[in-house]
Amino acid sequence: MNFLRIIISLFRFDRANWKAVVLCELAAIVFWTFNAFNKNYSTNVRFPILFEFNGDRYTPADHLPKTINLNVTGIGWELFRKYLGFKVPQLIIPLERPGEIKKIVAGGLLPVVSSQIRNLKVNFVATDTLYLRIDKRDAHRYKLVADISNITFREGYGRISPVVILPDSIELEGPESRVHAFVDSIMLTVGKGDVNENFREEVEITFDGSEFVKKKPSQVQVMFEVGQVHIVSKRFQPMMNTKAIAQHDSVTVKFQVPIDRLADFKVTANDIIVNVKTGKQKNHFELPQVTNVPSYVHILEIDSVRLKPN
Repeated sequence: MNFLRIIISLFRFDRANWKAVVLCELAAIVFWTFNAFNKNYSTNVRFPILFEFNGDRYTPADHLPKTINLNVTGIGWELFRKYLGFKVPQLIIPLERPGEIKKIVAGGLLPVVSSQIRNLKVNFVATDTLYLRIDKRDAHRYKLVADISNITFREGYGRISPVVILPDSIELEGPESRVHAFVDSIMLTVGKGDVNENFREEVEITFDGSEFVKKKPSQVQVMFEVGQVHIVSKRFQPMMNTKAIAQHDSVTVKFQVPIDRLADFKVTANDIIVNVKTGKQKNHFELPQVTNVPSYVHILEIDSVRLKPN
């Protein structure tokens, strides 16, 4: 019975005893922590990096790496602070010929980063390879063209004027590969449905890699007049600028004409020329070229011409 009482008394709740036990355990944890953090350890730490090069002549053509992983050895307290992101120095990586460097292997970075880190020993670079894309800085001006094929019109309405873009050109400044990625013009996509009134929209100029390019301007106005229209189909005898001959002697062209210009179109339609030009290939279909079309008229559809040997 005495032994049982002793066991029960050990587990009996005593606020003074439990407070002493907790304080003792906290003291032990603190002592162990301080003792452990004063020892040397090795671990991977992520450091921010900055590439240093002539920004007047060169500029990034893609996102550059922002961090690098290093395996370092140091006192536990120092490693703990770095692991949490406190007082982590930004490492500078100089580039003498940035346009020629496409990648940097880990071995080449060790002497560069080791000299910039205090209180820690750099064992090796944990990041395998850094890939770079830096080009010479250049500028070029392009014509702007609007693609309005996604615009739909309410029944009986259509475009009755040329598409106007203000301003009609843009200057790009930035990495050479991005600036010269176009042939002679930049296509703007404009999309809006059920249009039955004059169209005017501000369009942001965007394209693949546009975030690396300075655009002047960055936005333009796309506009055209909208009104009631009528569909007119006319047959033409094509002019054959080829040794082959057409299987049929005429082609049909569908025009969209503003209702208030139908009378004018009946007169000017006689000046429209349908031309078939091709090389030596025969027994195939060719899409004719239609010229001398009034500016207020929009071509909707053209019959193709089947050619056969003469």
